[in-house]
Amino acid sequence: MTKTIAIIGAGPTGLATAAHAIERGLTPLVFERGPAVGHAVRQWAHVPMFSPWAYNIDAAAARLLAGSGWPPPPRDTYPTGGDLLTRYLIPLAGLPGLGQALRLGADVTAISRHGFDKVKTAGRDGAPFIIRYRQRGEDKTEQVDAVIDASGTWLSPNPAGSSGLPAIGEREAAGQISYGMPDVLGSAAARYAGRRIAVIGGGHSAIGTLTALAELKGRAPATHIAWLYRGARLANAFGGGAADQLAARGELGTRIANLVASGLVSVETAFRLETIGRQGSALRLASDDGRVVEADELVVATGFRPDLDFLREVRVQLDPALECTPALAPLIDPNEHSCGTVRPHGAAELAHPEQGFYIAGMKSYGRAPTFLLATGHEQVRSIVAAVAGDHEAARRVELVLPETGVCSATPGGPGEATSGCCGGPAPAARDACCTEDAVAKDEGKAGCGCGSPAGREIVEA
Repeated sequence: MTKTIAIIGAGPTGLATAAHAIERGLTPLVFERGPAVGHAVRQWAHVPMFSPWAYNIDAAAARLLAGSGWPPPPRDTYPTGGDLLTRYLIPLAGLPGLGQALRLGADVTAISRHGFDKVKTAGRDGAPFIIRYRQRGEDKTEQVDAVIDASGTWLSPNPAGSSGLPAIGEREAAGQISYGMPDVLGSAAARYAGRRIAVIGGGHSAIGTLTALAELKGRAPATHIAWLYRGARLANAFGGGAADQLAARGELGTRIANLVASGLVSVETAFRLETIGRQGSALRLASDDGRVVEADELVVATGFRPDLDFLREVRVQLDPALECTPALAPLIDPNEHSCGTVRPHGAAELAHPEQGFYIAGMKSYGRAPTFLLATGHEQVRSIVAAVAGDHEAARRVELVLPETGVCSATPGGPGEATSGCCGGPAPAARDACCTEDAVAKDEGKAGCGCGSPAGREIVEA
């Protein structure tokens, strides 16, 4: 029998999964909660990606598109989210085999096994999966042989509070808070121009918004920009600079460093937001150590977390901290690695106790940052191969990722730094971020260039 695969999410990773399924003679069913493919990508269509087209187009998808006469974009140019939609995702979704697989406006509310709740074991692996979804106000069900959850995390952002909880007053101030990366130079420019804007976060989403706000300030000089950074060492946010093999990612860190040095962006470090109150019409942002920043608008760019609610009847196994698979956690744990260089991985690392069920794409990283779209392509190539029974292909590595320039981990290979990322932690009482940094300073250098990008490419729908 031809296996049917349910794919949750019609973003870049979900559509790539469908392309691989079609190539292997499987039948994909793609469930997208939004009204069109790339639902989340449309919300960051204005954002320039820091990886070029060469890293953003899945190989199986490109092969399917080539048969339709699709003109591929130049590999060394950098798309925006909108470019990703118009030049890649929409043409891909329009192909006959893939377009027929789409279930748009289909919000998946639960996944289970036919005739089995989460507790029952005997005969479980032979039972089909049940996909319960809501479409046009009606609850519906589909039976499938395997499930790949590529629903992303864009729609479940982390709160502004520093303890993983919403700041006190965050819900009440929702009208003056934006999450993710608002289009401050386009559709939302009037909301931010000439006002006091605070941005909380330390990753690429925060930095991208800060650099865009600095450009807005050039048009509206009265705009005031405050960066609320939770960490103590601001240099950790600047990344690998010229050492980053993704030049645009390195340049982003360099640009924000220059903006801070010039005074265009004011900074509060070690700022852990505790409460959001009011001072007239302004927000009163108070840290846990008593500091207060007043702002007219707050942009929260503190990362994302996976929505696991609709997986309650599926036997998933998750790392208790990151909410990714236990096998993947050591490769991406930001507590252990100060870099975004992660060796490619696939079905073996992403398997759950529920046979035939996988989480791929940004959601596979749980709460960890530094996901690249090319990583998702390699994940689903391996997963679909495993579902099709081609275990040799599932084990094979077919991707080498670019180094970030901020860590000693080996890209694209099985090895990791034997003493931990960047040689391990710095010696006690040393003004250094890691062992390599301490050694470099002993040699009279400025340091090793290490630092945590603490952000991610935004790629999921």
